[in-house]
Amino acid sequence: MATVVDLITYPVKGCAGTSVDSTHLTPAGLAHDRSFMVVSVDGVYRTQRRDPRLALVRPTVSADGSRLTLASAQPESGHGALHLDVTTSAPRRDVDLFGATYRGIDQGDEAAAWLTDLLGTPSRLVRVPPEHDRKTDGLTPGTSGYADSSAVHVLSRASLAHLHTRMAERGAPPPAMDRFRPNIVIDSLPEGCQGEDWGAEPHAEDRIRRATIGAAELGYTKLAVRCAVTLVDQKAGARGGPEPLRTLAGYRRFSAGGVVFGAKFAVVRPGKLSVGDEVAVEAWGDAET
Repeated sequence: MATVVDLITYPVKGCAGTSVDSTHLTPAGLAHDRSFMVVSVDGVYRTQRRDPRLALVRPTVSADGSRLTLASAQPESGHGALHLDVTTSAPRRDVDLFGATYRGIDQGDEAAAWLTDLLGTPSRLVRVPPEHDRKTDGLTPGTSGYADSSAVHVLSRASLAHLHTRMAERGAPPPAMDRFRPNIVIDSLPEGCQGEDWGAEPHAEDRIRRATIGAAELGYTKLAVRCAVTLVDQKAGARGGPEPLRTLAGYRRFSAGGVVFGAKFAVVRPGKLSVGDEVAVEAWGDAET
């Protein structure tokens, strides 16, 4: 049976992820996922598209969300870890995420100075306020924190393995899974829509419409359209050449524009998730590509 092999949460949008053995899936995604965001002094979101050094920030958040630690992937550069008491009572400010206006709670000058120094550009850190009420689009409506769109990104090892094969044929080195920043990584999916036989079919996650994992249930929203973030080496915090987008463009072009890899989901029923949980597909559909 298909099972969960990795769960990754990204407490600060655009920064490194943290793998966990188990977590609670909230209506907005994995616990604390994208609950913080780095913004310019004008409140405009920062992402690895323009600021690849965000990948060097290694955030961890306490289980109750009251403490945030920012560490650098390159501590030899002199950036020591910063430990913050998270505030939810500070004044709200407007923040811009892809042209849409939301509210954020500024986390103070110490966090701003640390990020500004590491990124080399004036920056602030904001948190999603408790009253955040964002509606996300797609086939299944939902909500999320500061994620690009839907709450959960699912990707299979089979899809990545197929990409690796395609890239090897071009003489290109294989990208790591972290280039695609999934939340839930699964090991394989059924070859047939009704599950009559099982195997490692690439991109079968595109066809899931409803799935139960652990105590939670997910509903499909849309395919994950890939961008320049996939060009960033997540260990070095630097943008490289045209891969893997060049290879993906050869076989994963989306009819609505762009290239796609992985699928996004809304949370239909919150609940506990753990590595090793079975992915029980309740409904299948046709891939949108």
